[in-house]
Amino acid sequence: MLEADILNYLKGKSACVTGGTGLIGRQVTSLLCDAGADVRVVSLDDIVVDERAEHVKADLTELSTCKDILQGMDLVFHLAGIKGSIDVTINKPASHFVPALMFNTNVLEASRLNKVEKLVYTSSIGAYSSAEVFVEGKNEDGPPMDFYAGWGKRMAEFQIQTYKIQYGMDNYSVVRPCNVYGPGDNFDPDNAMVIPTLMHRIRSGMDPVLVWGDGSAIRDFAFSRDVAIGTIQALYYGTGDSPYLNLGSGEGYSIRELVETLQEVVEFTPFFDTSKPSGFPRRVMDVSLSRERIHFNPQTSLKQGLQETWDWYMQNEDEYKHKQNYFVSE
Repeated sequence: MLEADILNYLKGKSACVTGGTGLIGRQVTSLLCDAGADVRVVSLDDIVVDERAEHVKADLTELSTCKDILQGMDLVFHLAGIKGSIDVTINKPASHFVPALMFNTNVLEASRLNKVEKLVYTSSIGAYSSAEVFVEGKNEDGPPMDFYAGWGKRMAEFQIQTYKIQYGMDNYSVVRPCNVYGPGDNFDPDNAMVIPTLMHRIRSGMDPVLVWGDGSAIRDFAFSRDVAIGTIQALYYGTGDSPYLNLGSGEGYSIRELVETLQEVVEFTPFFDTSKPSGFPRRVMDVSLSRERIHFNPQTSLKQGLQETWDWYMQNEDEYKHKQNYFVSE
């Protein structure tokens, strides 16, 4: 959990969490409330994640709105993002790229104008160019893996770098999380990622449960609470001379290992469809710099994280219907 010095720092601070109803945001909100911060959650979702926080429904693509919401804030956790499957981000790139570019620009500029004490921005592993192991400062020569979404994340990172160069604003930090899962994940079957997709298929009674590929692809799955703790640590400590820090589990799991671990949580029979693509063979984050700089130390095992996620899903399987969907046909 959070160190005593960080808890003492957070107590009594006014903190805004954009995207606070999301996967990482709800965990950050809970941790901040536990620490005694005065928290404002900003989202377009019709969801209350913590009764201790103020919940504001607002469109962050409007600069004037952002300036009003962030007035008087000590801390900003800019976690708002648009999460979707590979398919929707490829086929509906404007729905992903354009609003993200707008609200990233506005939140960062409104924070600067309001003289926010500290800010942390959550970028993504998708901002990296393709590689097997991702290390800060490397894999930047080519385009981002998640082409449109990745460029949106990189643009926000560049904006922060310009603030540091022109205004000396070293109080802004950036983290790049890997494949994050947990309570509050997107379980919309039309655009969910691998873990919520599998859970939805199990819950819907699919038998056997379809799994794309042969299960050999290796990914880095990080539990949302661990990433939330790392995000708060990055805000507190800063990233030093690195433009961003990685937040991952520090482990690589094959899709087959993921499926076998999920079978320990809930009974189902998988079917690996080898006619479907398995994806890039290996994508894992190196978190050694985060361990050194911000004392990042993920604690949640894959089984424990899957169990907590499944238990939450059993109680909240329709929550996604109350979330903003950027991919609805216009």
